[in-house]
Amino acid sequence: MSSGDRRDSRLALRIMLGTSALAALLVALIVLGAAVTLPGLSEWVAITFDDGIGLQMAALVAAIVSVLVMLVFALAAGEGLIGELQFMIPGFFLFFVFFWLLLAWIF
Repeated sequence: MSSGDRRDSRLALRIMLGTSALAALLVALIVLGAAVTLPGLSEWVAITFDDGIGLQMAALVAAIVSVLVMLVFALAAGEGLIGELQFMIPGFFLFFVFFWLLLAWIF
């Protein structure tokens, strides 16, 4: 191994360790932030969803969430919206029914 290869290897190791440390710090900050805001957030959820949202509101929320999830899937598929359409339509309805009933049951 030449000295240039060792130097490149050390540089790559430093970059990897620095990136890993930054990622660990970011995850720790997210966990700390979640731990601090969780009591207030749970109180807000208890007050806001005390009466339940019902089937009608659950259907609206499920439709919006399903469309957003399907758009993310279509963009991540690489072929865009046209190439995956025959799979996305049944998938949309499955997502919609799943989210609709789950939201109505939980809330």
